[in-house]
Amino acid sequence: MKQTYSITELSREFDATPRTLRFYEDQGLLNPGRRGMTRVYSDRDRTRLKLALRGRRLGLTVEECKEIIDMYDPSRPRNARQLLRLCEKIREHRATLLEKFRDIEATLNAMDEVERRCLEELLAAPA
Repeated sequence: MKQTYSITELSREFDATPRTLRFYEDQGLLNPGRRGMTRVYSDRDRTRLKLALRGRRLGLTVEECKEIIDMYDPSRPRNARQLLRLCEKIREHRATLLEKFRDIEATLNAMDEVERRCLEELLAAPA
């Protein structure tokens, strides 16, 4: 039997706001059915939401998440093209994070140096 979910249920399960789910719907990641004015999410929507949120935690944009998720083919669960694209995106984002990390380290080192000089000046100044 196919399970369905309300926006409230998925929001609670994934600690995401209803606004986030509606945004993902606008971006084409989710495609809920309607029961009157109520959105009804399928197992497929739930899985796509889970993957999108995981991708966002990895630093992927919503567009990148959608691109990779849309590559999924149920007849080929180990889709090499999809997996290679995900690995490529992970490498790109890792490189960006490492660059930011190096910039942060350089800034911290500069702060340490300036602070050290300030303290030396304070100790050398007459009271």
